[in-house]
Amino acid sequence: MSAALPLVSTCPRCGGGFECGAASGHCDCFELVLSEALQAELARRYDACLCVRCLRELAAGASVTPTPPPAQA
Repeated sequence: MSAALPLVSTCPRCGGGFECGAASGHCDCFELVLSEALQAELARRYDACLCVRCLRELAAGASVTPTPPPAQA
């Protein structure tokens, strides 16, 4: 039996790439605690996993919808 490989994905919140280790039995997001209300909001808004950086920001109180980066001149 082979171990599951991490799933390479794009975060729907920030657009960054990340590897999800949930299929292999451990992902950094397993260590985060998100309220039930936040989990429900994320499930309504997104149909894919978010990167750990975004999940940490959200756990710390950031908006579910990120502010776009400032335009460069």
